[in-house]
Amino acid sequence: MFLAIKEIRREKVRYSLIVAMIVMISYLMFVLMGLMIGLANENKAAISTWDTQTVFLNKNANDSLGQSVITKDQLKGKKLNSHEALVGQVAVVVKKTEGKSLKQSAQFIGLDRDQYIAKHNIPLASGRHAQKADEVVADQGLLSKGYKLGDYITLNSGKDKFKIVGFAKNSKLNVAPVIYGDLTTWKDLRGFNEQSVASGIFINQSEKSERFSNLQHYTANQFIQKLPGYSAQNNTFAFMIGFLMVISLVIIAVFLYILTMQKMANYAVLRAQGIPSTYLVASTIHQSMLLMVSGIAGGLLLTLLTAKMIPMGVPLVFEWQLVSVIVVVLVMLGVVGALLPVRMIVKIDPVRAMNN
Repeated sequence: MFLAIKEIRREKVRYSLIVAMIVMISYLMFVLMGLMIGLANENKAAISTWDTQTVFLNKNANDSLGQSVITKDQLKGKKLNSHEALVGQVAVVVKKTEGKSLKQSAQFIGLDRDQYIAKHNIPLASGRHAQKADEVVADQGLLSKGYKLGDYITLNSGKDKFKIVGFAKNSKLNVAPVIYGDLTTWKDLRGFNEQSVASGIFINQSEKSERFSNLQHYTANQFIQKLPGYSAQNNTFAFMIGFLMVISLVIIAVFLYILTMQKMANYAVLRAQGIPSTYLVASTIHQSMLLMVSGIAGGLLLTLLTAKMIPMGVPLVFEWQLVSVIVVVLVMLGVVGALLPVRMIVKIDPVRAMNN
């Protein structure tokens, strides 16, 4: 470690450039990870607040809640219990009817007020829960769009007005704010008759497929993975993060290889003086770890500053357990990268190196 620190102090500019490159790579990696988690959360936030464990949809819905329609015939002879809730989903355009004209794309979620989601699983940021068919609870993200408690809105081209009586926390679905209302409103928006009851059945406990044998059964994770674009988005970000890890490995390996080649004569002198190769190898590995730790620390600092300064509309979310895993992996990659010049150090012939 002494030799590693001595070299870094002696060649400040050279090693500072290496650290700066690691800072930028780790910074980009952490930001991409934050965006991946943030966007994934905005795809499924509402579903997570419902404590979903099991989902049932129409078998012909192609795994899509928005395309699913459950009818009374499919539920014939089945009575929902306290752990089950009917959910109707439809994409809407929300329009403010008074004051400044505002339009916002959203997901309307129709619920039965006597079932568990409406009673217990809509966490409020302000206001109260809807108690009438013409009252709705909106995602708190609409506050930044100019909506407020007491505003009246219309949905799509309908003439019916709905009063916003509450704002809910973490209520997004498919990266769109959720508007919670009544199942009868969902039927009107879809143009359905009384035969249609919901888009899906959500259950807050594990349930076997036999419970509703006429419907398609999903676990919560299976349903979330089939949300439009969810898997493709996460896989894309994961690939970019993995690619950046490979780049960091290549960078540290190449730089240390070049630096080792330039110091071969110095290493040869040390070997001739009786310094064991294991000491030189350990010094190279320690040097790599110091560079990686310094660069990662700088990347983390930039990431924290970015998280404080970035606009609220950007979905940047950090899970520090995952950040810790990435930090450990990056340090390990630095050690692996240091193994490339290690082979050169082990095979140094002091006489030949000094003659060259």
